[in-house]
Amino acid sequence: MDKRLVAFNRLLDIMDDLRAKCPWDMKQTFESLRNLSIEEVYELADAILEQDVQGIKEEVGDLMLHMVFYAKIASETDEWDIADALNEVCDKLVHRHPHIYGDVEVADEAEVKKNWEQLKLQEGKKSVLSGVPNSLPAMVKAYRMQEKTAQVGFEWDKLEEVWLKVQEEITELNEAIETKSQADIEEEFGDVLFSLINYARFINVDPETALEKINKKFKFRFEHIEAEAKKPLKDMTLEEMDVLWNDAKNIDKHAGR
Repeated sequence: MDKRLVAFNRLLDIMDDLRAKCPWDMKQTFESLRNLSIEEVYELADAILEQDVQGIKEEVGDLMLHMVFYAKIASETDEWDIADALNEVCDKLVHRHPHIYGDVEVADEAEVKKNWEQLKLQEGKKSVLSGVPNSLPAMVKAYRMQEKTAQVGFEWDKLEEVWLKVQEEITELNEAIETKSQADIEEEFGDVLFSLINYARFINVDPETALEKINKKFKFRFEHIEAEAKKPLKDMTLEEMDVLWNDAKNIDKHAGR
């Protein structure tokens, strides 16, 4: 038997054992697993950013366990089981890839994505945005909404137009700051972020990934200041801390980060 099937069957058997015999596993529900699953996704995201191939493998396994766990819970009430879930996604993939499983021809990746959104609407989706989860982090959600609406033509034609929109929103933010209306400032600041996220798409930058890399860089450099400081930070001047910050920048540079 294919080693993949052997491994998957082993996981299913272990899940059956845990659900029948382990006090903790027996108590779990969809709701109790939800936050744990979210944590696992973020651990996978961290491993990917760290380019930790072994860590990615471990987190993929952990997530697979969660998927099997949800299916096991559903099967206990005869609602659906793992086979139903897998067959449904297989059917979806076949239907949404007519250029592979049908006679449709596509020129490139962009055309594949455009066809995908059109097929979703044909399946009964009321909006191209219906597949964007409400609980996504705001930056990821903005990126995905822009990406999806672009597939139906709601998109700027030129990079220069997108940058002009960013500048326009910054001007409106500055005007709001002058009025001192906090509600207006918040709204205009949101518009600036949204337009910058759109600009990121046009220059092929994932804004969430880019920001997280900067977060990690900032964390490393500030923790270097804390570790190397000869006195409490509250007693240091900004200039003194900046010397240690630059030391950390040099360490980053030599480490190739």
